Amino acid sequence: MTGAHLPETEALFEHPALFYSGLDAYLEGTIPYIDAGLDAGEPVAVAVPTLNLASVRDALGTCAEQVLLIDMAEAGANPGRIIPGVVHAFAEAHLEHRVRLITESTWPGRTGTEYPACAQHEALVNLAFTDHAATILCPYDTAGLDRHMIADARATHPVLIDRTGCHPSDQYDPDRVFADHNQQLPTPPWTAIERAADQATLDNARWFLTSYGRKAGLSDTKLIDLEIAVTELLTNSIEHGGGIGTLRIWTDDRHLICDVSDAGHLTDPLAGRRPAHGGERHGRGLLLANHIVDLVRTHTCDTGTTVRIHLRLPTSPHQSSPGGWPAT
Repeated sequence: MTGAHLPETEALFEHPALFYSGLDAYLEGTIPYIDAGLDAGEPVAVAVPTLNLASVRDALGTCAEQVLLIDMAEAGANPGRIIPGVVHAFAEAHLEHRVRLITESTWPGRTGTEYPACAQHEALVNLAFTDHAATILCPYDTAGLDRHMIADARATHPVLIDRTGCHPSDQYDPDRVFADHNQQLPTPPWTAIERAADQATLDNARWFLTSYGRKAGLSDTKLIDLEIAVTELLTNSIEHGGGIGTLRIWTDDRHLICDVSDAGHLTDPLAGRRPAHGGERHGRGLLLANHIVDLVRTHTCDTGTTVRIHLRLPTSPHQSSPGGWPAT
């Protein structure tokens, strides 16, 4: 691999995938890309999982001080948070410049529950940044990721970079990937407790959530996050989903999980991923949920929508592997 050198282009937005295997290939693909951005005077951010971030920092040496380094295992643990909380935040902080980022949303150790949200994130990046002066390079570990994940990467990135060079993807079809992962969510277990909420009973639902979360062992901070997220989602259901929302709540060995379902249909694929501006409320509930919970999954169709949120229980290890490769 000779590095992530993109061809000369007049495109306003570029979204290449970097296919790598091993640490040497990772650094060969990322460090020249970072250096090129710094040489061009572009603001550069690197948002990759923990071990990869440490390797990039070490390889950059003193140049690391010129780069915003973000641990994606934290900032992007919920893939729905990456567009509004990482990429948009960086781009909007540098509106006078073209920006250059590395964002690694999918790494070995992501769970099967998380992965559909990762694939949808990568598909939506193309829609969210069409009119932005930005280049976002996305590394994929070809040795550590399943074949279907690499296939999705080929479909969500218009340009591919591998050991043979840089070339257009002949499989580019992000809309298909987004639709493929708009999956019916697994049925809640029989232990799930169900409550319906309308405008008159919203306060009762809030009290129930807090009581359930406290008994499940959530910290005071996580209890607040649960109450805010679900209250916002139920409010959306009441206002836009037929006047009533249904919540189902349960725990597994790692998480408190809560569904909010209604009869509405989400027609905006970027709902919950656009940063809030001014006093607008449309989409605010899903955006808040993306920012404060550990995972958001959504399924929507003509007959209704379900938003499922996950909050880690205090005795749980981090849901995802930090990524990277074993120490040698």
